[in-house]
Amino acid sequence: MTGVPYWNGDIGGFFANGFGKEGTKNPKFQDLYTRWFQFATFTPMMRSHGTELPREIYQFGNRGDWAFDVLEKFINLRYRLLPYNYATVWNVTHHAGSFLRPLVADFANDPKVADLNTEFMCGKSLLVAPVTDPEAQTKSVYLPAGASWFDFWTGKVITGGQTIDRESPRDIIPLYVKAGSIIPWGPKVQYAQQKKWDDLEIRIYPGANADFTLYEDEGDSYNYEKGQYTEIRFHWNDKAQLLTISNRAGAFNGALQNRTFRVVKAPVGMDNANTAKAIKYTGKEVSFKL
Repeated sequence: MTGVPYWNGDIGGFFANGFGKEGTKNPKFQDLYTRWFQFATFTPMMRSHGTELPREIYQFGNRGDWAFDVLEKFINLRYRLLPYNYATVWNVTHHAGSFLRPLVADFANDPKVADLNTEFMCGKSLLVAPVTDPEAQTKSVYLPAGASWFDFWTGKVITGGQTIDRESPRDIIPLYVKAGSIIPWGPKVQYAQQKKWDDLEIRIYPGANADFTLYEDEGDSYNYEKGQYTEIRFHWNDKAQLLTISNRAGAFNGALQNRTFRVVKAPVGMDNANTAKAIKYTGKEVSFKL
């Protein structure tokens, strides 16, 4: 709303509210930090930064300790969202779009979202409702009218225009996908370019027509400013249950020429779907029904 596209916060607070060096072992700080971490997963920059205490994941325990496991889960989720986020920031760069979106930007006809400040859109498809009350286990979430919503974690479809109380244990942030969305799902990686995007899962959330443009470039240069990038457009015709993948537009050094898209309808949770339909793509338009 202020025109700052890459807004972020220091996860846990820069000064950590005086928790001191042992704060990572303090249950109250762990609760604050993990909830803030979940929220930051859906901001333009996910930045753990501050003074007074170290913030590496291992400072919060070991695998099997709840705080460590929550942080690892959302680190993995952030990386799985990388193709979606990369395309979203391309929309910022190329089309003066926005990454964080107040609900009123997309649902202006719903008066209930006019001044709603407890949830937001991440890109055009994901509704995020951060848990901000200490040790809370539920969150009141309003789902805007004019759309249906998929609970990301369970797959349950909910009609918009109503407020629900979503159970929100420590490892869950209320997260909803707008019906009529296409989300490319990246591989599980430890850093951004560890694996090529030659075997992406393409997630279709039906209920309305959907469009998405997959954007790619070299990833480590400014050559995109010279027009060196590719775009692949996806269109979902909900009535016909038909997905069309367009001809690849553009080129850059190292661009994938052949790849597999594993297309799945209404997936549930973070893991790849066993029911995905494998589509070999060579850069030429292809259409198929699901």
